[in-house]
Amino acid sequence: MTADALGELLGNLRRVTRRAEVPPALFLGSYPPRECGIATFMRDVLTSLQRVSGMRGDVVAIDPAGVERPYGDEVVGVLRDRDPASYRRVVQLVNEHPARLLNVQHEYGLFGGEDGEMLVEALSGIHKPVALTMHTVLPNPSEHHRQVTRELCVRADVVIVLSQTGRRILEEVYGLEPARIVVIQHGVPDVGFMPTDALKAELGFGGRLLVSTFGLISRGKGLEYAIDALPAIVERHPEVLYLAIGETHPEVRRQEGESYRESLQERVAELGLERNVAFVNEYLTLDRLITYLRATDVYLTPYLNPVQIVSGTLAYAMGLGKAIVSTPYLYAEELLAHRRGYLAGFRDASSIAVQVNRLLDDPGLRRCVERRAYRFGRQMTWPNVARDYGRLFAELAGTSRPVFPRAPVPAVPHRPAVTRPSVASALSARLAPVSLIERERRVHT
Repeated sequence: MTADALGELLGNLRRVTRRAEVPPALFLGSYPPRECGIATFMRDVLTSLQRVSGMRGDVVAIDPAGVERPYGDEVVGVLRDRDPASYRRVVQLVNEHPARLLNVQHEYGLFGGEDGEMLVEALSGIHKPVALTMHTVLPNPSEHHRQVTRELCVRADVVIVLSQTGRRILEEVYGLEPARIVVIQHGVPDVGFMPTDALKAELGFGGRLLVSTFGLISRGKGLEYAIDALPAIVERHPEVLYLAIGETHPEVRRQEGESYRESLQERVAELGLERNVAFVNEYLTLDRLITYLRATDVYLTPYLNPVQIVSGTLAYAMGLGKAIVSTPYLYAEELLAHRRGYLAGFRDASSIAVQVNRLLDDPGLRRCVERRAYRFGRQMTWPNVARDYGRLFAELAGTSRPVFPRAPVPAVPHRPAVTRPSVASALSARLAPVSLIERERRVHT
């Protein structure tokens, strides 16, 4: 090889391996030590970007009035979710901060006003590019909800959704321009695929078949249907142990205490399943959570909300290569397509039992499903997700003007109602529940 050719090769290698230049950014959303999925997600986006690119990032955390948390030094401000004056202060902070763009991690309920409309005016006052990450997009919204969501989206420069289903809903129900929407998958830990036996022994579950569900517990998780499915599963596989991993959601605990968990424990006792069910009532560290998931033989999400477009717990299970059974909410249908998992009916214990037994009966089938899930999950690892965010941030901050102009528009309540019945009706029809047989045919053939 000539010296010139060698020099060109080394130059190409340096370009390939060089860390992306990602501009400093501000992140707005809930943040640890607050216990919620958005807080964990935002921390993971930030830390992954820092590891991959060396990006400088700071945080504006969201909290109710009167709540004080021991935040780290990266938190440079706190937005009080129902206080208009706090929104004005945060707008000033964002505009004066040296960061070159703002990423809002959005979830309904985090921001004040009906459908979170207090954020709309705040975005109008931001003079930097705004990337809006939407964790929930409803396919059948009320007119006010649709208007607020559309206003949020058009006042951002780019809207990030975590699934292709979310993109489709934004386009067809909310009338958003396709070029404004970017799909970046939910991030998952980047860990190797490995057999479960050693990990089961480490957890004290040697010789058992583990079925698990993890996440903050609330009534929408449908755990009662998983428990009701267990007698039919245990009849064929008496060594099964179902792990319900996670503490009760803090907001649920504040409103109703531990009544839901206690009702589940009572149902376990009624069915005589004390040997086959265990509640891991903890907010686990990431390493401990990964150990439980890697030890799992079948991962189960019996969730009850059919229009859920994102699930961090399902994404984690996919990324770790688990054989998954889930109810057919929108995100599960998308992730488990092409035989990457199995769907069971909503609120249908017998259907859950059939699908879990299918995987436990046939270890060969289970291994095939695990490999398909793991291969698909490689695109979702945090380093890959961080690179996607980094490229997008670099593009946004590199322009001399917003990618899309954010023209001033009247506040949401004063806008005339705009209805799109034909588009919304068409999408609703496509998203309408279908029979389990039809879902089985679509996912597993």
